[in-house]
Amino acid sequence: MKQVIRKGLKTVLVDDVPAPPVIPHHALIQTEYSLISSGTEISKIHQENIVQMAAHKPEHLRKIWSALKEHGPVQTLAEVRAKFSEYEALGYAGAGVVVETHSTIMRDFEVGDRVAYGGEQTGHGEWVLASRHYMAKVPDGVTPKEACFATLGSIALNAVRTANVGIGDVVAVLGLGLVGQLISQLVTRQGGLVIGVDLKQDRLDLAKQLGATHAVRADSYLREAINAITNGRGVDCVIIAAAAKSSDPCRQALEICRERGRIVVVGAVDLSFPWEAMYLKEIKLLMSRAYGPGCYDSAYEKEGRDYPLAQVRWTAQRNMEEFLRLLAMGHVRVNPLISHEFELDEASRAYETIMDPVRRSLAVVLRYPAVDADEPVLRIPPTRKVEIKRQTAPSSELRVALIGAGNLGRWAHLPILKKLPNVTLHAVYSKNGARGKNYGLRFGANYCCSDLDEIINDPTIDVLMIASRHQEHCSQAVAGLRAGKHVFLEKPMALTEDECRLLCHAAEESGRHFTVGFNRRFAPFYVEMKRQLSRRSGPAVINCRVNSPIISGSHWMANPAIGGAIVGEACHFVDLMYWLLDAEPLSVSAYSLPTGKQHPIGENNLAASFLFADDSIGNLTYCTVGSRTSGGERVEVFAPGLGVVSEDFKRLRTLSGTSRSRSRWFPQKGYHDQLQNFFAGIHNGTPPAITALDGARATIGCLRMMESARSREPRDLNLQEILYWSIQSR
Repeated sequence: MKQVIRKGLKTVLVDDVPAPPVIPHHALIQTEYSLISSGTEISKIHQENIVQMAAHKPEHLRKIWSALKEHGPVQTLAEVRAKFSEYEALGYAGAGVVVETHSTIMRDFEVGDRVAYGGEQTGHGEWVLASRHYMAKVPDGVTPKEACFATLGSIALNAVRTANVGIGDVVAVLGLGLVGQLISQLVTRQGGLVIGVDLKQDRLDLAKQLGATHAVRADSYLREAINAITNGRGVDCVIIAAAAKSSDPCRQALEICRERGRIVVVGAVDLSFPWEAMYLKEIKLLMSRAYGPGCYDSAYEKEGRDYPLAQVRWTAQRNMEEFLRLLAMGHVRVNPLISHEFELDEASRAYETIMDPVRRSLAVVLRYPAVDADEPVLRIPPTRKVEIKRQTAPSSELRVALIGAGNLGRWAHLPILKKLPNVTLHAVYSKNGARGKNYGLRFGANYCCSDLDEIINDPTIDVLMIASRHQEHCSQAVAGLRAGKHVFLEKPMALTEDECRLLCHAAEESGRHFTVGFNRRFAPFYVEMKRQLSRRSGPAVINCRVNSPIISGSHWMANPAIGGAIVGEACHFVDLMYWLLDAEPLSVSAYSLPTGKQHPIGENNLAASFLFADDSIGNLTYCTVGSRTSGGERVEVFAPGLGVVSEDFKRLRTLSGTSRSRSRWFPQKGYHDQLQNFFAGIHNGTPPAITALDGARATIGCLRMMESARSREPRDLNLQEILYWSIQSR
């Protein structure tokens, strides 16, 4: 499908990318019109040079510095350079026809329904995937061109509701861009008297045409003009719908607001108010969050959980529906706001127009080919595979498909893959078409796709490298093994004991190489730690302390329902302790922080003790509540006459009679050696160093650890059942 893409920092183009697949609580929509937001979207088109960007957003420099310490200068430089050609989809508002639904939303929407949609992941594309709660049916009499305003209309509606406008309230709308014009109309319908404020005369004139009582220039005489209109009282409420890097809009709002008035912030502005003036006037400051309740709540946006109407009357979706109703009744007018219309293929011109102050554009819409089709639902089926290049790899080379275009793939796996002999990247699978295309172009894949079956059924692919979200690991790996492909599966191998058994059986049955991404077994300092520990003459004590504050709050890996930080990350250290000791874990006792809280998530903060078959003891402390400056991981090993400590892959200290220390500027995490070992094993016919049983051991160790924390009783960790089952399956 064709989609509008930002390439690099400021280039806008239309490129072919795979259409998105339908997922739970979402529907596939064939777009007829989409609206370019003159605020949010334009802020993503960076017109400044690099120095100016760094000055305005120093957090970018902090990110680069963090990446430098984590990944070293070579890879960090490669990623910075890649930013200048990276793809990012633009857009979040449009209207079209439902062409495919998931069973989870069939009660609400059917194929053929005309709908408006919104949401950050939609974009300007011929097909978009929209959440059930960011979709609203379009009433009769409302055209697709008008309906594509529903998303921005819901933003305006939420602002008016937040302002609590009453009949007769005098409301100043500061900034008469697209959202400001919609707010002005809605305040008028609510019974308020609107004073539109802007620097541009044409926008002031338009606001008056659409019902504003007064229109005033935002100049140095604004306060006097407002006093003249309100007999010196000031306005009851100011709604700031402007976008500015300075605090001028906020200061102006404070000047014209009456005592005990209200200021509602909708636009992105610097919230710097003079304290004394705010105090003396006793101003109430309110923030209006996007479309309304539900925004930024993953349960609402992605999992289809609605807010009960009795408790939350106006959610994001209900605001969209109400705005469309107002459009149908003629109570709100959007056609006068449309300054330009372009065909989809002319998207770059559309963005040039909206960024050119001489053109005085306001609302710019994109028109799609589906508008002209008699039956748009049946016009052309969505294409979920896009060729990037035609190149046949030599038969001696292993052709790899990347499953999941995430950060680990771009920072670790794919750069290493390019350097390995007799290995080539053949395909990239991602549900995000723009990201999949970007990875394919950057790392030289033959094609990208958003349908996993394209890769599973491709006989030319030898190896799957799976780095998708944790809940998808088992099903994708099993499908690959059953299709006769070798599988490199990132940790965790699975999320349940049943999935562990299924994968062990599939790996055993397929006869293909299967391994799990426990890279610590190949990290130089841990390899040295194991070498020294192998000389011990008795049981050992291992202490693993891990601090992962990034995996908290709304981070997807923090969700205990899909393993959380323990199954998802702590599995590394269950495997590491087993590998260092060469001994099976027998039992575990654990305690966690209190559960049932949104923050901190107690299930992700555990202290556990493991007993191993050689009488060694392993202690694992995993937390997400620490400081980012307190270090990531520290592993200590104590055995008769020996002490070894490793920190963050950078430092190793040995205490055995004398003290010896080694350190590195940048961490070496073992990714290169692990991938080299795996692919060499396929070429040479030697079994992988890490097997499905190793993956099962780590997952089950984490599951039993969490069970122990819940019950406050020890849990057995005897893998004889799995071992016995594996032998029997032969």
